[in-house]
Amino acid sequence: MKNKFVLIFLTLLVLTGCVGTGSKGVFGTGVSIALDPRSLGTQIDDSIMQKNLVTRLTLLNKNYFLSINAKVLDGRIFLTGKVDNPEEKLQITKSAWETAGVRSVKNDIKIKEEFNFKRSAKDLLITSQLRTALVLNKKIKSANYNIDTYKKKVFIYGIAIISDERKEVINEAKQILDVEEVVASILLVEDLRIQKD
Repeated sequence: MKNKFVLIFLTLLVLTGCVGTGSKGVFGTGVSIALDPRSLGTQIDDSIMQKNLVTRLTLLNKNYFLSINAKVLDGRIFLTGKVDNPEEKLQITKSAWETAGVRSVKNDIKIKEEFNFKRSAKDLLITSQLRTALVLNKKIKSANYNIDTYKKKVFIYGIAIISDERKEVINEAKQILDVEEVVASILLVEDLRIQKD
């Protein structure tokens, strides 16, 4: 009974979060609607799709609420996080594809390993350094990007205004000390289905 109450509470928390996300954009705090090149309708659709997916994953396993990170950008779903076994990864991918309105799913979920404090600290440092580099680079609208790092592999999600900006973001990531690989899922404004006028 207690687990059911916690699950219902988390689901309500996720659903009530829909109210404020319009002013934050798909990437969370600090990203205003004015800076996001997607149309307002697309931003709302992406936000609703993301909330629906998070709710579905939480209903599958309440631990996914904290262990799985789902981002939706122009109907494309990006998944990161850690699970215990490959079967869970497949189940999460299936749930993502079953989400209404999905255009594609990119699954970068990893299978859990023993916790390594040194590696986790290094990943956090890489993320912080790259975030700072993007903020300081005048050619990049840093608010349009989200960064995750796992085992010195950097995952970048976002929207670039022009292709030169996308190249600049990837170049900044490659210049960070200890980065072994950069996986960039950066869309161009011209590739979006619906964009601002």
